[in-house]
Amino acid sequence: MRVALLPTEAGGSYRLTILALATIGLLVSALPVLVVATMSFSASDTSGFPPESYSLRWYGDVVRMFLEEDTSSAQSVVDSTLTSLLIALIVMVISTVVSVPLAYALARGERRVRAGMELLFTLPLVFPLVMLGIAFLLIAESLSLDLGLWRIAIPHVVLVLPFVLRNCLSAMNGISVEIEEAAISLGAPPLRAIWDVVVPLMRAGILAGLIFALIISFNEFTITFFMYTIDVSTLPIWMYSRTVSSLDPSTLALSVFIIVADVLLIVLVDKLIAGKGNLF
Repeated sequence: MRVALLPTEAGGSYRLTILALATIGLLVSALPVLVVATMSFSASDTSGFPPESYSLRWYGDVVRMFLEEDTSSAQSVVDSTLTSLLIALIVMVISTVVSVPLAYALARGERRVRAGMELLFTLPLVFPLVMLGIAFLLIAESLSLDLGLWRIAIPHVVLVLPFVLRNCLSAMNGISVEIEEAAISLGAPPLRAIWDVVVPLMRAGILAGLIFALIISFNEFTITFFMYTIDVSTLPIWMYSRTVSSLDPSTLALSVFIIVADVLLIVLVDKLIAGKGNLF
């Protein structure tokens, strides 16, 4: 039997209120994206909103920036993009390697220990990102070591680990211990049962965590602003350098490309969580 979530009889005001709040929430969340997307099609050199005329000139500039050598900045947009992708790849691998066994241990462990560990790994989300950036900067400077990419990758791992862990833990909660015990009773060693039975059943949660790690690390700015050097810089830092004195409209067009990629990845995550996608 179908149940109506929004009452239609004697509840018209309630239905209108819910729809109005949903519309306001959608507009507020989508408004910055709509403004950036609209201004990226401006034909003028100024950044006024709304644009007086429209063209694709800034999208052409973005394509040229990736195809031609850039001598105007210390690090080109190509180098910055490759650095962001490489750091995101490192973060994805490390956070997944840590989160999968940790999620298994927490799901199969004592409830009290699990609650404490979950709270501990949530702490990076509680602290302001500025404080985390300053803390990692002080640590890096005190070490006096040339960390290279790891100077940015390590803080990113700390930042994305709660998201990856929670996705893996959610997947692990849906796996009954009886399935694992059945594999062991049929002769499989415990580690073989985990690898052949448990990990494949966690695949949707693992891939969702991987995608969240990619999106968060690739777009992260606040902590990276404290940690980047002239030799190691990411795409968000490059975009900021192009807008700090005056807004470069080509960065708006580049932002649209990033937003489209992020939306496609989030749609993929939704399909995976709903069981409509596949990992391997």
